[in-house]
Parts: sequence; C-alpha cells; structure tokens
Amino acid sequence: MVSGDSKSDISFAGTFASSAFAACFAEICTIPLDTAKVRLQLQKKAVAGDGIGLPKYKGMLGTVGTIAREEGLASLWKGIVPGLHRQCLFGGLRIGLYEPIKNLYVGENFVGDVPLTTKILAGLTTGALAISVANPTDLVKVRLQAEGKLAAGVPRRYSGALNAYSTIVRQEGVRALWTGLGPNVARNAIINAAELASYDQVKQTILKIPGFTDNVLTHLLSGLGAGFVAVCVGSPVDVVKSRMMGDPSYKGTIDCFVKTLKNDGPFAFYKGFIPNFGRLGSWNVIMFLTLEQAKKFVKSIESG
Repeated sequence: MVSGDSKSDISFAGTFASSAFAACFAEICTIPLDTAKVRLQLQKKAVAGDGIGLPKYKGMLGTVGTIAREEGLASLWKGIVPGLHRQCLFGGLRIGLYEPIKNLYVGENFVGDVPLTTKILAGLTTGALAISVANPTDLVKVRLQAEGKLAAGVPRRYSGALNAYSTIVRQEGVRALWTGLGPNVARNAIINAAELASYDQVKQTILKIPGFTDNVLTHLLSGLGAGFVAVCVGSPVDVVKSRMMGDPSYKGTIDCFVKTLKNDGPFAFYKGFIPNFGRLGSWNVIMFLTLEQAKKFVKSIESG
C-alpha cells in the first residue's frame, strides 16, 4: 500500500478488500477507546454552583471503567455495527484510492520517491471523497455511542444501527444523515493525509536505515508515527465533529467552534487527547500491520 514505490502491485479490488478488512479488524479491537473518547468530548464543563462538583468521566481508562460499571461491558462496543459499515466504505475507499490518486498527481512516467506534499495532497483528496460517502455511518455511530445509561422506564432513542438510520431519516429528513459533513470532511481529510502520508514517509525513511527491512517492526513504528501525527493535527476538528453529531442544537461548524471555545476554553479542543491517541495510535498499528499482511495474501492469490 503505502510504500516508497509509487506503483501498486495488486488490483484496486484487492487493495479495497484488504483495506476494508484491516480497517474493520482495527475498529473491533479499539472501539471501546473510541466510545470513551466520544463521551469525554461530549462532556460539558460543570457550571459552578449547579451541584455537579466533578465531571462524570475522567481519563481514558476511568471513562472505560465507568461505562463498563454503569452500563455493562457490551456498551463499550456501542456503535460497532455502523462503525463497521463506516470502515468498509471509508477505510476501503480512502486507502484503496490513495495509490491511484497519488500516481495520478505525479504522472505515470514518474520515477523516484514521491514528494511529501504529493502524499499529503493524495491523502486529503481520498479522505474527503471517502467520508462524503460514509458520513451517515459516522453520524449513527456517534449517536449510539453518545447515549449513556438511561433512567428506569426511559426508552432508548434508537434500538440499533438500522433503526437509527430510519429514525433519523423519518424525524429529521435524509439531509440529516449528512449532519456535521463540513467538520467531518475537514477532520477526515486532515487525519487521512496525516495518517497515510506520515506512514508512507516514516516507512520510506526507516527502510533507508541500514538493517531495516519491510517487516513487522517497520510497520509497527510507521503505524505509531502515523497515529501520533494524526491526533496532533486532527484533534480540534474531531471535537467539533463529535459535538455537532452528538448535539443537534449547534447551528453549524463555526457556531460549534465558537461556543466550545467560549464555554469550555481552548483546551476543550484537545479534550480526550490521551484516549484519542490511545485509540488512533493503536488503531493505526493494528490497521497497518493487518493491511500489510492482507495485501501480501491478496498478492499471492492474484499472482498465483
């Protein structure tokens, strides 16, 4: 996939299938951390004198523990069904299209290492295209994750992923499925560029160091680097996206940004940074390790 070589050695269908599989596997492994991240991001600052002294959720592991204790272990996998819908579409498209788009930008006769700026541009393009298709799955995932423990007798807003899609369309209209598309395109284009370009660049750099080969250690280090860069760059837009999707009262991206800044301060944009890195760092390591192996498997089938 993402490699120093600009030409892909397996078909687009093979790359798409490998990417979707790797993204889904990483999603299943790390969604408890994502649920914790969403709860931390949606948690508003306690108002002085309102009787709420301390925030309910504190830290990644604390949030995971609180959710598991109050709502049961299964609640940590809330949103897994739309999460897998999202990864099949979004993961498959953003990673599957990365090499073809990168090759398109450099031209078919290009020889040598692809410039970092081209890698970033390719990542921005495929991230924006992929999430424009997959936004409804993201919205449903956040809505399901945002719902905490309910009082006795209070019905759940949605009974499941498919019910959530139909309820949102019925009550809010089809366009509501693309709520938060602006910050979501910004977030996913930026994070996709940060992940894929940094993985590409780190891997390319490591492979030039004597003693390093295209093996699991190289993939592990490249995946960690990709995750860290992605969180540093993408956290502010990620917070705005989660708040807009979890709370329909915001009028738009700017309104959400301004209200968050005014009510919760600038550090709110890095709320959930540790769980976000725990999530994206581990997600990238698992996804890229799985992807590299899946691509080797597909290559052996296609060439055999």
